Order: sequence, then C-alpha cells, then structure tokens
Amino acid sequence: MKHIPNIITCLNIFAGCLSCIMMLEYGNYIGAFLFIVLAAVFDFLDGFIARLLNVFSPIGGQLDSLADIVSFGLAPGFVVFSFLNTISAGTFFEATFLPYSAFLIPVFSALRLAKFNIDDRQKDSFLGLPVPADALFWASLIPAIISSVHGYEEAVCFIMLILIVAFCLLMASELPMFSLKFKGYSWVKNQWSYLLIGIAVVLIIWFRMLGISFTIVFYIILSLLLKTNRYRSSQ
Repeated sequence: MKHIPNIITCLNIFAGCLSCIMMLEYGNYIGAFLFIVLAAVFDFLDGFIARLLNVFSPIGGQLDSLADIVSFGLAPGFVVFSFLNTISAGTFFEATFLPYSAFLIPVFSALRLAKFNIDDRQKDSFLGLPVPADALFWASLIPAIISSVHGYEEAVCFIMLILIVAFCLLMASELPMFSLKFKGYSWVKNQWSYLLIGIAVVLIIWFRMLGISFTIVFYIILSLLLKTNRYRSSQ
C-alpha cells in the first residue's frame, strides 16, 4: 500500500514526458496541454492517496518534486519554445535567442521546488506561484491564441518575453499564495478556494481553454487581495 502514491507520482512523470513528445515529435499543442492536465491530476492524487492511506515517505516528497520539474517545468518550456520558435520566424526576433527564453520556465520551476522542499513555512500555503499553476497557464494560453497571432507576431513575441520574466519572478517570489487543499467543507475555512473554483467554472465556460489561463491570473490577484486583507487586519 505504501508504494501506491509513488506509483501515481511516476505516472505524473510519464504524462510529463508524453507532453514533451507531443511538442517535439508532433507539434501538437492540444496534446501537450492534455498531458500536462493529466500530470496535474496525478500530482493531486498522489498527495490525496498518501493522506488517505496515511503512508508518507522521504522518497515520496523528493520524487514528487522531480516529477513536477518534468511535467510542470520542462513540458511547458517546450510548449513555449515551440510557439516562439514558430512565430518569431520572419520577424525582428528571428535571429535572436528569444525562443530559448522559454527554458527560464523549467529553470525557475526547479528553483521554486527547491525552495519549497526546505521551507517549513509552506505547509498549508505557498510562497511564490506554484509550478503546476504556472504550467497550466502556459499550456492553456498557447493553444488558445496560436490561431490569432497572424499579423501581430512581433508584438506577441515581446509580450511573451514580458510574461515569461513576470511568471518566473512570481515563482521565485515571497508572495503568499493560498492553497487549494480543503479543510473540511465549511465556507469560512475554504472561502477563497470556493471563490476561485466558482470563478474558474465561469471563465472556462465563457472563454474555454483561455479561461484556464485567466483563472491562474485571477488566482494571483486573489492571493494579493488576501495578503492585503491580512495586512489590514493585523494593523
């Protein structure tokens, strides 16, 4: 029984590898997105099953971080690299290293996970943007906009560079981000999580795949509001 969570974590890694293959071999953004989503499901289940069975191990914690580097660092890095490599052709950015800026995503994801592993302050909440949230932002954004960038390639390249830097800094930041781990079912203890889920449903219905990216942005905004609210309460 104690090996079940680790097996699920290994499935997370496998899904991340398949996401990379979707980009490297087929240039399939939707396929890459779906496998990152599948990896996120496994990432949730391994912790859930470990708590349910009360089986925790040091190797499980290390394996989880290694899985996240593949599925939520390298995989979205390949998605963004492929996108930038495609749209920068024939633009001012063609002869630059712009597409390789995508690999700041796995670099900062690794830094984020290393900080998380040694930080005792992040048991019930996070400091910095969690890497699965960052990965879902990129994996859903690219397929949603790729058909609409024709004629705006240079502007999109510039905006993408800004977003890459901004989200990498968010991962490395000390910004408190609330956790989606539910503490029972009461509204008082889980109001921010319920609010985010409700907004996510509306955004995904309205904007479809792009709604996932908007949800991650809203998650960041909610965390900022929560930080402000707590600061005012302490005054």
